[in-house]
This record gives sequence, structure tokens and C-alpha cells, in this order.
Amino acid sequence: MKTIISFIACLFTAFSAMAFTADTTLRIKTQHLTGNFYVHISYGKYKNAILPANGLYVVTPDGIVLIDTPWSEEQTKQLVDTLEKRHHKKIILCIASHFHADRTAGLDYLKKLGVKTYTSQLTQELCKINQEPQAQYVFDKDTTFRVKGLELQTYYPGEGHTRDNIVVWFPKAKVLYGGCLVKSMDATNIGFTGDGNLQAYPATLQKLRDKFPHPAYLIPGHEGWQGGINQVQHTLELLK
Repeated sequence: MKTIISFIACLFTAFSAMAFTADTTLRIKTQHLTGNFYVHISYGKYKNAILPANGLYVVTPDGIVLIDTPWSEEQTKQLVDTLEKRHHKKIILCIASHFHADRTAGLDYLKKLGVKTYTSQLTQELCKINQEPQAQYVFDKDTTFRVKGLELQTYYPGEGHTRDNIVVWFPKAKVLYGGCLVKSMDATNIGFTGDGNLQAYPATLQKLRDKFPHPAYLIPGHEGWQGGINQVQHTLELLK
């Protein structure tokens, strides 16, 4: 697994066809998870319904690590302002978990601020094809990042919600960020899979569960995160 040295100092084309938009009047929210981990929640509109999207951020002595941007550039600006006021720190690293807009919409804005932005090579290619914002840097295999006492590992379990969906594991806190590969216990259907692989999805989820059988927290891409690893089984049930 490639290591990146410490830093010192999920929805576009297919969703746009389905009338998916972000609304500049919507306001981001944040919720404490555990320790220095927080969930950020942004919003998009689909057929007059407002849907939440989860991301994650972690406060470190060197700055803030962000997993997935909010659903729009405007909401990304809101998040940046909120975090600087609350924690008196800047975002220094952002990793987007797949190419959809609810993961990548704020990448261009973050790059303007000097944030180091990353996606997988496959996500970068899909961002180009679908005209989504692109990260500044890419990794081509599972990668470990270290930022001042914080270690996080990216992991690609296979195709599912999209061809490129990755998860992010924080081993010390046992926090698993599942993103849109994992459905919340609140979900009553599997949701949008137009860019995914329904045939491969169950095996991908089983691989994820085998790799991380006992996370303390598992954060799905949308809605609540109660239920831990049981959310994987719930996702499997929704696929039937």
C-alpha cells in the first residue's frame, strides 16, 4: 500500500438527466461523531424533494482533513467558513470517494484555496468524461495518508454504486467512511445505480464487510448512520 508523507503546514451527467440540482439557499450542517471526527451534511434537490448527503471531516493539529465535498460549490464555501470559525483551522486535504457531484462539486473551490485534493485514477477519468470538477492529485491503488497523528487508508472493494466508489478507513478510531456504496438503515430502496454495477454490487459489499468486520462507526453517503456494520447487510437486502 502506497504511503503519502504527512502534510506539514456521489451524481452529475446521469443525475442532471434526472433533474438533480444543488440549491444555493440550502445550508450545510455538521454533527459530532466521535473525538475529533465530524459528519458534514449538505443538500441537493431531486424532483422537488430535498435530499441530504453525508461527508466527513477530521480536525488535526496541522489542519482539517475532508472526505467528500458538499453537494455544491456554494455549500463548500459555507463549510470552509464554518470550520475556520469553529475550529480556527483550514482544510488541508480532501479526498473524494467517487465522481458524482455530491462528492466532487467543491473540488475546484478547494483547489483555489490551496487544499491538496485527491481522487483515485478511475474517479479522475470519470470526472473528465462527465465534466465534473477534478482533483489536483490522483492515486492508482489503495493508499495510506498520514497527517500529524492521523492515519487514513483508502480502499477500493470493487464496483457497486458506481464503478469507482472507494471507502476510507481510520484505523485508530475505527471509523469507516462507506460513502454511497453503503445505504443507511433509513433507506427504503437502493437509490440511483445508473452509473453502477448491480451484478457486482453484492460481492463488493461482502468484500467490504470481510475487510472491515467491526468498525465502531460506518458512515453511509446519505441519511442516518446508526447501525454500524449492519448497514452493509441492509444494503444487500435492498439489492434483492
